[in-house]
Amino acid sequence: MKKNFTLAFMVILVAVASCSNTSFETNDKDKLLLDLITYVLEKGHYEPKDINDSFSSNVFDDFIDVIDPTKRYFLESDIKEFEQYRFQIDDQIKNTDITFFNLVYQRLMKRMDEAKEIYKELLEQPFDYKMDENIDIDYAEESFAKNKKQLKERWRKQLKYNTLGVYDNKISDGLQAAGYYVTDEGEQPADMASASMAIKDFDFDATDKVGDLTIADIEVAARNTTKKTLDEFFDFVDDLERKDWFVQYINTIVDEFDPHTFYFAPEDKDKFDISMSGKFEGIGARLQKKPEGAKIVEIISGGPVWKAQSLEVGDEILKVGQDGEEPIDIVGMRLDDAIKLIKGPKGTIVDLTVRRVDGTVEEVSITRDVVVLEESYAKSATVKKDNKKYGIIHLPKFYVDFEDYTERNAATDVAKEVERLKEEGVEGLVLDLRDNGGGSLKTVVEMAGLFIKDGPVVQVRSSGKRKEVHEDKDERIQWDGPLVILVNELSASASEILAAAMQDYKRAVVIGSKQTFGKGTVQNVIPLDNIVRSNEHGDLGAIKLTTQKFYRINGGSTQLEGVKSDIVVPDRYSYIDLGERDQSNPLKWDKISPADYEVWDGYMDFEGAIARSKERLADNSQINLIEENAKWLKEQQDETTVSLNYEEFKTNERIAKKKSEYFKSLRDYDSKLTFESLKYENELFTKDSTLREKRNRWHTSLAKDVYVEEAVNVLQDLKLNNFKGSTPKLADVKG
Repeated sequence: MKKNFTLAFMVILVAVASCSNTSFETNDKDKLLLDLITYVLEKGHYEPKDINDSFSSNVFDDFIDVIDPTKRYFLESDIKEFEQYRFQIDDQIKNTDITFFNLVYQRLMKRMDEAKEIYKELLEQPFDYKMDENIDIDYAEESFAKNKKQLKERWRKQLKYNTLGVYDNKISDGLQAAGYYVTDEGEQPADMASASMAIKDFDFDATDKVGDLTIADIEVAARNTTKKTLDEFFDFVDDLERKDWFVQYINTIVDEFDPHTFYFAPEDKDKFDISMSGKFEGIGARLQKKPEGAKIVEIISGGPVWKAQSLEVGDEILKVGQDGEEPIDIVGMRLDDAIKLIKGPKGTIVDLTVRRVDGTVEEVSITRDVVVLEESYAKSATVKKDNKKYGIIHLPKFYVDFEDYTERNAATDVAKEVERLKEEGVEGLVLDLRDNGGGSLKTVVEMAGLFIKDGPVVQVRSSGKRKEVHEDKDERIQWDGPLVILVNELSASASEILAAAMQDYKRAVVIGSKQTFGKGTVQNVIPLDNIVRSNEHGDLGAIKLTTQKFYRINGGSTQLEGVKSDIVVPDRYSYIDLGERDQSNPLKWDKISPADYEVWDGYMDFEGAIARSKERLADNSQINLIEENAKWLKEQQDETTVSLNYEEFKTNERIAKKKSEYFKSLRDYDSKLTFESLKYENELFTKDSTLREKRNRWHTSLAKDVYVEEAVNVLQDLKLNNFKGSTPKLADVKG
């Protein structure tokens, strides 16, 4: 979440720029980065931490865990050697000393090279799936291997575990091809007269045939698949440069301050900007690295490639040239570097040498343009129930173009959707903020203003400073009808601000999880180039820094506690740890004095509507099944011991499959509600069949969504007073 720099932070920038020249004359970019980032953290973070021995020890453990989480590379002897630095990292940080990082990085590269030989050697030998043995995939509780023999044994079990699922899939495919089907008793022939054999209890011999292949053939094919996957993984790792690993080290240090403070390398900053604005300049295709080149895996609707119909999914880009210049071969190149060559300013031309799906090679010229990622933006639909029409707006994030707020942003887009829904004659509105991780603070305040007359929306406090109240000062109301907000455990930050404000005003009924994510902090994105007077090292990237906490208008923080729904509905995440409280190093919950605000008086029976919803949900079999499914998923997550014996594996799979079948009706649920696109979108469908298909899929999922169904029920129950808002607010929103 970005906000304008405060005067206090500008003082920090001046202070950093005026630091002693010793830090900035060094030719070591790593040391410069370490110096800059730790200074900004100490002086600019909302709640800076002491960089002491305790801090050092945490960085030590966390960095080892980040780069070797499954304990498949380092030996116990390596860790003992690293231990000499456990309480020295704080001193190294202060002295821009990277000895600890260098040692760990160099050892990791050595151990990874050894791991390549280990997995290749192990995958040359068949696995015995009749052996009774298990693997524990809770790697956090595992110690490091005492020696290379023990490490090799761990790799063997891990590879067998990775291969077991592939082995099973290949057997199942072969059985189905041979006319067999799965029952609770095992594999049985669909047609006993034509079946060549019956297989009982999965007791296979190597010479048994499944379809055209023997079990031995299938076992070899499964190992080859695992080897190919690992080859691709290590090919990706080989593409990483030392600087990529150093970014991991920097972010381990940064993460000790709080889970939302983060260092962006230059490429990552570009990706962050794209994710927040929902657009970039390029050709409009998503790529995947392959040994033969960059393979097109998706064509973005509305982009240059889509418009020109010049490429298709499966085509591979071999060379990239800039408008008639000599092309550059990208085979074997890092994918990020290849993408840099392909992307470029609107209106420029890129020449791509492409191997088509059919094997032919040709050159294709594409004029770059602004590519809009429509799935990042607000969208709406209408739904009818009992001869009344309602509207739903889905907002995936609070997006904004940080460089130019007048460009497309979440507040103006939601305002436009509200206007369009009003033109359709809707009598109630659902705002879906499920899975919305937040975004721009400014858009939240403006969006809240669409639904209230005026007043405070959120309170913000900087470290050691008095609070600042962000208000809607425009008395116009764009939507004064019934309003329901949908949230879940992944609704965070800006989503929580809006839901909390509407809840405190009693302007909307909040339906969803017991509590939302619980992120109550504000971040500034600070380009590090802005801090240094002169820089010979190129782009230094940026740091996303927690500088403030925000509070509800009732004074409570959403930090850790989130927003508690008025109507609690279980979902698949109900028992899984994924909130702020489950992150590392979160800031604490606290409260401040409430803001001065008046509860909205537009509803006749606000509490009654909530009570009736709770009664409906208590007797809803779909809701009860969702609750049961959530508990089962938690049980599955907590079970970390997996059998590597095929018969036991299949027995456990049967049980899980039977349970999964039991929960299948969750996907088959039909609310009988019909959702439709708005008039302006229907006109677009004549030119964009892809958009039509995306909307059709969305409408189908909405019809299966019991949360949306109940939201519509609540809209029906929310009776309005005679009170009506004054002149509707304009769709372009106040500036």
